[in-house]
Parts: sequence; C-alpha cells; structure tokens
Amino acid sequence: MKTRATLCWLLMALFCLPMFAQMQDPVQFKTEWKELSATEAEIVFTGTIDAGWHVYSTGLEDGGPTSATFNVDEIKGAELVGKLTPGAGEVENMDPIFSMQVRYFEGNARFTQKVRLTGGDYVVKGYLEYGACNDQNCLPPTAVEFSFSGKAQQSVQTPAQQETPAPVAGTKEDTVAVAADHTVSAPAQLEGTSDYWKPVIKELSEFGETQQQDTHSWVYIFFAGFIGGLLALFTPCVWPIIPMTVSFFLKRSKDKKKGIRDAWTYGASIVVIYVALGLAITLIFGASALNALSTNAIFNIFFFLMLVVFAASFFGAFEITLPSKWSNAVDSKAEATTGLLSIFLMAFTLSLVSFSCTGPIIGFLLVEVSTTGSIIAPALGMLGFAVALALPFTLFAMFPSWLKSMPKSGGWMNVIKVVLGFLELAFALKFLSVADLAYGWRLLDRETFLALWIVIFALLGFYLLGKIKFPHDDDSNKVGVGRFFLALLSLAFAVYMVPGLWGAPLKAVSAFAPPMQTQDFNLYKNEVHAKFQDYDAGMEYARQQGKPVMIDFTGYGCVNCRKMELSVWTDSKVSKMLTDDYVLITLYVDEKAKLPEPIKIMENGKERTLRTVGDKWSYLQRSKFGANAQPFYVLLDNEGNPLNKSYSYDEDVAKYVDFLQTGLKNYKK
Repeated sequence: MKTRATLCWLLMALFCLPMFAQMQDPVQFKTEWKELSATEAEIVFTGTIDAGWHVYSTGLEDGGPTSATFNVDEIKGAELVGKLTPGAGEVENMDPIFSMQVRYFEGNARFTQKVRLTGGDYVVKGYLEYGACNDQNCLPPTAVEFSFSGKAQQSVQTPAQQETPAPVAGTKEDTVAVAADHTVSAPAQLEGTSDYWKPVIKELSEFGETQQQDTHSWVYIFFAGFIGGLLALFTPCVWPIIPMTVSFFLKRSKDKKKGIRDAWTYGASIVVIYVALGLAITLIFGASALNALSTNAIFNIFFFLMLVVFAASFFGAFEITLPSKWSNAVDSKAEATTGLLSIFLMAFTLSLVSFSCTGPIIGFLLVEVSTTGSIIAPALGMLGFAVALALPFTLFAMFPSWLKSMPKSGGWMNVIKVVLGFLELAFALKFLSVADLAYGWRLLDRETFLALWIVIFALLGFYLLGKIKFPHDDDSNKVGVGRFFLALLSLAFAVYMVPGLWGAPLKAVSAFAPPMQTQDFNLYKNEVHAKFQDYDAGMEYARQQGKPVMIDFTGYGCVNCRKMELSVWTDSKVSKMLTDDYVLITLYVDEKAKLPEPIKIMENGKERTLRTVGDKWSYLQRSKFGANAQPFYVLLDNEGNPLNKSYSYDEDVAKYVDFLQTGLKNYKK
C-alpha cells in the first residue's frame, strides 16, 4: 500500500506499542464429568477466552505454538478412549512467523476426552495443558487440573461438576494475593533459594510498574489514516476539486458566514461518510473475522493482485474509475435538493469520483487495522483519513486568500501517483509472501523478497531523478530539490537492504520481509546467547562475579521473543551490555524436560503440581514478579531484588538501552 513506507519513516515511534505483561486472566476453563452410559463418560473442558486472545487447538505440528493436550497423572478403574477432541468453532489460518497452518479458538473453546469405565471404583486425575496468545504476548503452557472419582455399577454415579480456573490471576490485587499465598510442599527442589525466590512485586511497583492500556495503537491507527488522507489529497482525483468546491460554497451565498458554514458541513459530511464505512465493515464482518481474513491465504492473493492492478493504473497503463452513472446520479440528486442533504450528496459525489486514487489507500488501511482485533479500529482509521481529506475544504473556506497560493495542478501530481504506484507494488509483495508461506511454494524466500524490494526502490530512485519516464510524465528533465532528496532516500534504502541478502537482520523491514528461517544463505552471526538457563545457578554465578542479572522469560513458541532478539539484542550497545555488564539468564517457560520429581505448590489457595522445567520457571515468574506473559525482562541485584521496572515487547532500542543503563546505575548505588 501507498502509505506503509511513509508510516515507517514518519511514525516509527508510534509503531512500538508498549504493553507491560502483568498478571492477566484472558482464559478461564471449567472441567465437567459427563455420564454417557453405565460404562462410558466424558471429561469436558469448556473455556471462555477474552477478546483479542486465542487458545490453540490439538495436534499442531512440531516447531509451532503449544497444542492442547490431555495428560494423566493417575487412572484406576478406567481407560482412555481415543484422543482429546476439539469442539466446533476452530479457526484455521497460516501463521507467517511459524510458516505453518495453525488452528485455534476465539471467544470460546471446548475439548472432550472419552473415558471407558472398567468396573468398580475409579479415579481419574490429570490436567489439560494449552497455549494462549494475543498479538503481543503469549502465556506459558497452562495446566487445567482435574480429579474425578466414583464407583461404576449398573448406573454410574456422576461426580459433582468441578470448576477449575486456569492458573492465572486477573488483577493486580489477585497478583499480590498469589505472591503472599505461595508455598512449596516439596522444598528439596527449591532448597537454598528462598532469598532468590522471594516475591518482589511490591518493589517492582515502587519503580512505577503498572499495566498500561494499549492506547498508543489507537494513536497509531488514527495517524495512519490521517497520513493516508494527506496522500490522497495530493492526487489528481482530489486536489483539482478543492478550489472549485470552495469557490462554489462561497459564491452560492451572498452571506460569507453561510458559505463558510456550508464548507464546514461539507467537510463534516466527508468525515461521516468514511467513518460510517469503517463502522459498516466492522458490523458486517466483526473484528475477529477481519483479523482472520487478513491472514487468509486466498484473501492475500486477491489483495496482491488488486495492488498490482492499481500500481499499473498509477503508472499510466489504464484508468480505474467507478461507473460514471453512479456519480452522475448522485450529482444530479444533489442539484435537485437543497440544504444539508444537498451538501451531503456533494460530499458523497467526491468519494465516488476520487475512488481510483483513494481506493487503494482505504483498502490497505482497513486491512492493516483489522489485525488489531479492535472493534473500533476501522472506524478510527477512517476518522483519521476523513479528517485529513476534509481539512483543506474547511480551511480554504475560512481563509479564501489562501487559494491564490495553492499550488496549481500539473506534472507534480502525476509524480505522486507514480511514487504511490511503486509503493503499492512493493507492499503487494507482502501479501503474496503470506500466501507463499501458506502454500509452501517457496517463491518468496527472504532473499528473493529483499532482492525485489531492492530493485523496486532503486527504480523509484531512478524515476525521481528523471531517468525513467511513464506515459503521463512531461518531457522536462529538470529535477527539483524535493525530488532529489526523495530519490536519495529511496536509493539509500535500496542499498541498506543489500546486506540482508546475506542474512543481516534489517530492523527497518523486519515486519514486512518473510521470516529469517526462509533465508537460504545466512552469514550473520551477531547473536546474543544467555550464560545460564537455570535461575539459581545463574544467580550464584552473578553473586560470585559481582554483576547484576537480567532474567529473560521466554518461550520456544514466542514470536515476539524472537523479534526482540533479532531487532533489539543485535544492537551493538544492547549486545555489549548483555554480554559484558550483565549475567543473562534465559528461562523457557515451555521447556518440556521433566523435573527429577514433581513439585507440589500452593498458589492462590489451591494446590498445584509443577511437572516440567517450564512449569518451574513459569511459577517463578508468577510468584516472584506477578507476571505470566512473554517476553518479560527483569533486572536483579545479587539478592534477587529488582533494579528497574520490568520490560516487555517493545522494539524501541533506545528504550531498551535506557532500561539496561538504569539498572546498572541502580546496581552501582
């Protein structure tokens, strides 16, 4: 899309959406024993999932997110029949990061395990393990424990239904309660670590640890739409209409105030039309459906082809317009009416006439904001777009003298169209990449994608320098100062991407290019690795060396963890501090290695069992720091006390450097 590169250059700070990973309660499960007959029963798990989150289904391929699994600790007088079965409502989509199809549930999830009773007393104990993620964070693999017992006779006596909430706490108050209530029933596993494991939630709060709302994303969406509207203004479909429309409003009424009021009404009508479009799309499809659609392979192929067609149109191959009878009908209706309806119909005529220029911008904007899963995102994006589009009509009506200094239509407008055509062509490849990963064509591996982008932005630079001409360009060979600097930026961007052909991370395009694992030829070795993957051993080493500690709570299936490691940890300042100044301890909360023996703990008033190494580190994160989402970074002194507030997913390198430097300063104090 046309706006995407501009957004990256001008609004990079707004692109980072900080989100502190405090204890949250996005998923609640209940378990139920259902009698089917005297010899058969079902264990049913029913989950309620918060908006924006999803729970993965069963049987996903290795190397992907955590699948839902049924696990037995004890079974007597019964035997399992078949495997854990997911209920209706699965969503299946291609995950471009994992390069695989994934299946998950949104809103509600249901899993069923059949059990055959063999007679006499029966006991079935175990747990359902599942993985849950949103667009920013993933929970560690979470266990929903169950225990049913009874006696199978002629008619099975059904045990009382048991509700078992997922082991996460919902609020900050819940978090404190968890920390105060945790005890360990098998202290041999944690012996000698009481100081390191003591809760520090209160200490973190003294550094300003809070759970922030994701308000930056709303600001980003609005300004994304606003910049899209500004770009649409300077196209041949809109710019020439501005002086004619303003002059019409000022001349049709002898009262200047009324003319200004009509122009304001005209601008407000534009806003209403586009915001209504955004709301209609959300109401028709729904936020979750839009999110699913944006990752659908067939839809991405369609959008790729659409952007290529629009790019060809902007290059001058042909003209795309809506049927003229539509705009003529609305225009004639506007002339036949008076008052507010007449002005509204004129604004609607503008939206129809300008479709060939605004259509690609609006389409790409709606696809972009649909991935947020927010109900109001499309309307908010359209609000920003419409405000930018309506602004000149109202300003020029208030200050008519400005019309004299307004740049006249000319060849410069075609230059803008062609530049937008290049950008559309570049970002069409992003959509093709999603489909390519879905079908496994391997047409757009990372280096192929980057090679095409290098060529596109190099050609854009040559076009701006006047070395390439399209059908509607004039014959002038002069290059203005503005065009020269834009050409310089485009060519420099093309050169910047060249090292990516050999595996350089290219932070500026990491959100658009295919994942690094599709790179066939990779010479890049500048990676940061943890000294320890054991908390207690790492803390003891740091005490002996007199260094502060950074704990990295991560997961093998955590996409945003990999993004942070690729785009932030590879920065020279960050990598130097992590390597030289800190003892880095990485703890995988989804590590499946079994503990020497299970650990019984009391958490939130209930006894739970830690069975794997990942369970142990996940419990450490919850009980000590009051958090359970990844990535989660926290700095500690040699007594296990925090040196700064925690840090979650935010690819702003400067913020991360400040986070580390603040920790060092506090450690030296």
